[in-house]
Amino acid sequence: MAELSALTTSGPAPGDPRAAPSIPPSSPPLPAPNVSAPESPGENSIAKSSLCNDNAADTPAARSASLMSGTLESLSGLGDDGSSIGSDSEINGLTVRRTDRYGFLGGSQYSDSSEKETRVEVARQREVKWLDMFRHWDKWIKHRFQKVKLRCRKGIPSSLRSRAWQLLSNSQELLEANPGKFEELEREPGEAKWLDIIEKDLHRQFPFHEMFAARGGHGQQDLFRILKAYTIYRPDEGYCQAQAPVAAVLLMHMPAEQAFWCLVQICEKYLPGYYSAGLEAIQLDGEIFFSLLRRTCPMAYRHLKKFKIDPILYMTEWFMCIFSRTLPWACVLRVWDMFFCEGVKIVFRVGLVLLKQMLGSVDKLREVQGMYETMERLRNISPDSIREEVLVQEIIMLPVTEALIERECTVQVRKWRESRGELTHQPGRRLHGTRAVYECKRRAAAISSGGSFSFLGSSVPPPGPLRKNPPLSGHQVSAPASPAPTRRERFSISLFFACLFLFYFLFFFLFAESNSRGWKVAAPESAQTKRR
Repeated sequence: MAELSALTTSGPAPGDPRAAPSIPPSSPPLPAPNVSAPESPGENSIAKSSLCNDNAADTPAARSASLMSGTLESLSGLGDDGSSIGSDSEINGLTVRRTDRYGFLGGSQYSDSSEKETRVEVARQREVKWLDMFRHWDKWIKHRFQKVKLRCRKGIPSSLRSRAWQLLSNSQELLEANPGKFEELEREPGEAKWLDIIEKDLHRQFPFHEMFAARGGHGQQDLFRILKAYTIYRPDEGYCQAQAPVAAVLLMHMPAEQAFWCLVQICEKYLPGYYSAGLEAIQLDGEIFFSLLRRTCPMAYRHLKKFKIDPILYMTEWFMCIFSRTLPWACVLRVWDMFFCEGVKIVFRVGLVLLKQMLGSVDKLREVQGMYETMERLRNISPDSIREEVLVQEIIMLPVTEALIERECTVQVRKWRESRGELTHQPGRRLHGTRAVYECKRRAAAISSGGSFSFLGSSVPPPGPLRKNPPLSGHQVSAPASPAPTRRERFSISLFFACLFLFYFLFFFLFAESNSRGWKVAAPESAQTKRR
């Protein structure tokens, strides 16, 4: 897609005359750029200074950046959904028809009416269950998280998806902790180099969706507000073009302020480093992904290895946009439901399942006999070849866990440091879904209160200093209650006593056996003595 031709994060130099001012919600429609005229190289180039440093052209990082540049530019212009059109005339020239149930007017992600829909009774029952979870959210996450995960895998009701995503990502609490922060960011002027690129990317985000079809409409204005606010909120990261489709998906389900904080959680907790300078995180995850492919689908792994197709050539758009530009829209929503609940392992699983479906059999490999045919297959996934329920079931059944991803991450980080040097981002900052986000929140609350914490348990105040003298009052000072042992601690204690019991049992058994043998040897000798 056209916006991914410059998926890294940079823009024109400061002071460039092409810089545009910020656009408040009440501003007039944005001027339509002249799409017939080719853009200058500087307008659509790989953007962070770390990727454009000519002095480091011979370093491994520079060579990796060069590969990323060619990869991302090769993704431009792909797709039939009109994401690379960038002109209202082509949308206005279409025969007007009603939108589908997701708001699409056309394109590859348009859903026809023949799709199977959930019965009204079943939908109402699911809504009631989710509303009950909303009323006692912390208790459900603490005590019945497996049930929450199961319901996310079944699909969140459309009417409650906005609130569910905010609770799953903990962005709702972030919003409540920062009242007025979004409006404050909006009032800031912003950096000119980011505003210019953001403005040029607005018309490329889902142009066949009713929310973003009109130039300068409320959808594009809200999208501008969110992306501009993020560049001010995180000036060290700035803007990455892959953030635009992610923010657009959030805007389809919630107001701009809620969407902004949800985007913050995705960028900082779920996919940290994905949209930063150098794109090291996505390159590292590409190596992890390729190693996991060798475990899950050796046939596809050998085929890609044979033609030297690097994972960064096909998985960049998948991962950075969370498949919002790749899958049919019903599948996109199911994937995002699971992603907010279970974290980045869902992104890995979806990518592995897609490769298994496209390159996982001999018959399918006969259709792609070379590198070009393979890349065309990976870049242009036919929506008709993906069935929602089959895809979700295969994602659930794939044995790729958080522990496996972290273990493989450790291996790939070591290889990276040996070949390319130190990483600029910390891979350990990533949180694997709602449970990890909740644990991080409890840890932060315990630290801020000055106490210790137990995993998903109540915080315990630290023990005070030892007192040599009794307190002045006549009341006895009780010691602080110790935290209740966790399930792992109880298991360890039980295992220790079981091993101890087994040791004593074997000791007494061997001792008794040795004594009995000694008595049997001594008995014949005493009998012979009596005979003599």
